[in-house]
Amino acid sequence: MKEIYLCDIPGNISRVFGFDGRVFTGDEVLADPGSFSDTEYLFSTWGMPELTEEQIRACLPKLKAVFYGAGSVQSFARPFLACGVKVFSAWAANAVPVAEYAVAQIVLANKGFFRTMRYTDRDGANAVTAGYPGNYGAKVGIIGAGMIGKMVIERLKAYRLPVTVFDPFLPDEKAEELGVEKADLDTVFSRCTVVSNHLANNAETVGMLCGRLFEKMLPNATFLNTGRGAQVVEAELISVLRSRPDLTAILDVTDPEPPEKDSPLYTLPNCILTPHIAGSIGDEVRRMGEYMTEQHRRLCLGLRTEYEVTAEMLKTMA
Repeated sequence: MKEIYLCDIPGNISRVFGFDGRVFTGDEVLADPGSFSDTEYLFSTWGMPELTEEQIRACLPKLKAVFYGAGSVQSFARPFLACGVKVFSAWAANAVPVAEYAVAQIVLANKGFFRTMRYTDRDGANAVTAGYPGNYGAKVGIIGAGMIGKMVIERLKAYRLPVTVFDPFLPDEKAEELGVEKADLDTVFSRCTVVSNHLANNAETVGMLCGRLFEKMLPNATFLNTGRGAQVVEAELISVLRSRPDLTAILDVTDPEPPEKDSPLYTLPNCILTPHIAGSIGDEVRRMGEYMTEQHRRLCLGLRTEYEVTAEMLKTMA
């Protein structure tokens, strides 16, 4: 049995496998396929090379599984799956910090934090604060109830914030179990004080969040995006933010990312940009490596695994 590493993933990989620190690029694999012909397991993370079915069969003929110590596998998984290679992702591990980040922003947004933080005059700040509901009973909108969306919903229960969800794939019985109300996008945007985007990253969701929806937002409402920048029609969001200074947009993702140097997103006073920090950073990335190490152990022992990604799952997951 042989393991190789395409992009270093942290955690206890080195302890478990005696990893010597060498990481291979996709070009190295393609240039010397004979050296990888007996590889059965592949570990990787962000920066995973995108290989074709032909390249996988030629260079990695014995490959059994890919363990991806990061979140979305949309960019590379399909050719591996078509070759009969199992793909595992640490999306559940990466979902944890995203959910924590989203809940923190939601709680601060309902207190009026992001607008009042700009005031140096206390009386002016107090006047603005009067327009915010606080965190008892304010409606929160969640767009997309996948792994991250569900984690956000569960964490919001501690704040007694009723949640309205847009997700066509969420069964009614699961919505009832989560304690949420299902609604269309128009309803979510027009009735919730904070709307948090967690849509899956696929062609169907590109441009789904447009100006018409942002115009419907409640006075002093906040839009939070930790999904993907391409899901937002940014020109229309910018237009609404200009005409509605009461609204706030918190964007951890943009399209392109980072925004162009002359983008109004940098200068709009009611737009807050963070540099894609919602996902795992710092020591948080160790959790993803540990998740994949455990999946490898369980697969080799014939035990039940938890984070395998199938072709069917790719239709709806981020």
